[in-house]
Amino acid sequence: MKCRDLYVAAYDITTPKRLREALKILKGYSCGGQKSVFECFLTPAEKSVLLREIGETVDPAEDRFLLVRLDPRSRVQAFGIAVPPKDPPFFYVS
Repeated sequence: MKCRDLYVAAYDITTPKRLREALKILKGYSCGGQKSVFECFLTPAEKSVLLREIGETVDPAEDRFLLVRLDPRSRVQAFGIAVPPKDPPFFYVS
C-alpha cells in the first residue's frame, strides 16, 4: 500500500461558482470535514493532482486555499463525539 499522509485542506472562495467547483474537487479527495475544512489522506501524486486542480479553480487575487500536512508523529485528539481519523485499508478513487 502506498504511504499516505494526513492533510487538512481549507479554503475561502469569494464567488459561488468557484466555491462549488472547489467543494466538488475537495470532496473527491477527503475522508471527512466540515464546511470549508477537510481531512484528506493523500499520496504525493494525489497531492500534486489536487493542488493542480485547485490551482486551476481558485483566483489567487480573490480566493485563499491552504493545504497543511499533519505531523504523523503527533497524537490526534478528538473532542466531543468526533472520531479520530485513521487510514482505512483501501481508498476508492473514481
